Amino acid sequence: MLYDQIASNKRRTVVLIIAFFILLTAIGAAAGYLLLGNLELGAFLALIVGVIYAFSMIFQSTNLVMSMNNAREITEAEAPDYYHIVEDMAMVAQIPMPRVFIIEDSALNAFATGSSPENAAVAATTGLLSVMTREELEGVMGHEISHIKNYDIRIATIAVALTSAITLISSIGGRFMYFGGGRRSSRDSDDNGGAGVLMLVFSILALILAPLAASIVQLAISRQREFLADASSVELTRNPMGMIKALEKLESSRPMAHQVDDASAALYITEPRKKKDFSYLFRTHPPISERIERLKQM
Repeated sequence: MLYDQIASNKRRTVVLIIAFFILLTAIGAAAGYLLLGNLELGAFLALIVGVIYAFSMIFQSTNLVMSMNNAREITEAEAPDYYHIVEDMAMVAQIPMPRVFIIEDSALNAFATGSSPENAAVAATTGLLSVMTREELEGVMGHEISHIKNYDIRIATIAVALTSAITLISSIGGRFMYFGGGRRSSRDSDDNGGAGVLMLVFSILALILAPLAASIVQLAISRQREFLADASSVELTRNPMGMIKALEKLESSRPMAHQVDDASAALYITEPRKKKDFSYLFRTHPPISERIERLKQM
């Protein structure tokens, strides 16, 4: 089953790239029309920006994502128990030892990143390390190591990169509208008649909705991945209660103290922000209670 999932994740990587680059093309065309009066040029420039941004993020994903989340790399001497648990889980999973990071935060959370097992890394908050027992920490690290082994991190890293690129282009386009782009496009729409009005409406909607669409793509691929990683952790540790107890503690955790952007939030083992506004409806994590029930049925 797990080998089939790994193969499936690799195939989904291609689909994910295609979906995100379609969104990039749409948002670039919208920004190009509003700012330059040229759909094709906007789409072309957006694709260039997207490719550069995505590939730089993918090939430097570990350092960039860790920097975005205020994580620092540690040695074995700094946190021997944590380090050895990661080492043990990697050995059982038969993957290279990932780099180990700590986030100075009282919230209970952890994540893994990297474009492949060979350049992967795991991070845990100081709050998690101070509260979890050894068997619970083994469950959490087994979960993160499973993301690495199952190539979930490649999908997640690409999603982070391209969601960030789409949000960046949308933000630039929206801000420049206030400096004359919108007025110029309004004049163009008047000159072109009904078609121009439709293009103007489409462009504005694309700028607004593209980041949401990118988040929904992340949502579609994230929830099942979390269930699989929970089950894979139990397979590595041979201890379902360790994972269940860890999830129970994670459910009562406070939000992360530092700001976590939308793209990075999907990487964590549980939602790091715990917002109760409209965006909470689009969280990338399934309810912890549902995850616990699935583990109890194993």
